[in-house]
Amino acid sequence: MPVPLRVILADDEALARARLADLLNDLAADFTVEIVAQANSGESALERAAEIPAEVILLDIQMPGMSGLEAARHIVQLPHAPAIIFVTAFDAHALQAFELRAVDYLLKPVRLARLREALSRIKPLMPVDAEAFAPRRTHFSLFERGRIWRVPVNDVLYLRAELRYVTARTREREYLLDESLIKLEEEFGEEFLRIHRNCLISRRHLAGFQRQSDDSDGHWLAVLKEWSEKLPVSRRQIHVVREFVKNA
Repeated sequence: MPVPLRVILADDEALARARLADLLNDLAADFTVEIVAQANSGESALERAAEIPAEVILLDIQMPGMSGLEAARHIVQLPHAPAIIFVTAFDAHALQAFELRAVDYLLKPVRLARLREALSRIKPLMPVDAEAFAPRRTHFSLFERGRIWRVPVNDVLYLRAELRYVTARTREREYLLDESLIKLEEEFGEEFLRIHRNCLISRRHLAGFQRQSDDSDGHWLAVLKEWSEKLPVSRRQIHVVREFVKNA
């Protein structure tokens, strides 16, 4: 027996998922297909892709909450990422889809011949660099104790590099991100400000700067809103203090 092609269906409309399932059944003469999971949102699509081995995910773009494009941005970072075929009623996102190395981009209503063509292209995905594809992420995703955590970017007070990980600090707790601080700065430069070679601080949560007590050398500390911890500003980044005062 041929090894089945394991497929995840992700669409917020149950009828759309049912139609895709019917089309896959119609392709039985060409492919042995097993639908291993279904998802009705971008969040659940990411969870299914992380938890359930699959060769391909048929992914809708327009979904409430996390869009299919943002979900794909996280999915391609998974250790064993499924190939992505976008299925959408609009063609406006085709360029972004292929920047994410999608195998294909199918317009609804999906035709059987186009689905057959798309599935025939399935190959293992090559690793993708964490580039700033549009749309920019609104959450950080990480794996901890067998669970996916999604941390809103707006909730993070600062990002600090520690060994091979980056600590994302919220008011509730710390999370470890397996991403480089340099890449994070490139992607989130509008939201975070570099104050040290190993630290980016949230512009949203930054209250200001103060001189370090009993320090005649002019060392500065970054002060966060309603947060007791203060973060050192390196001499190389002292210009951010001057710019903050200038723009205050």
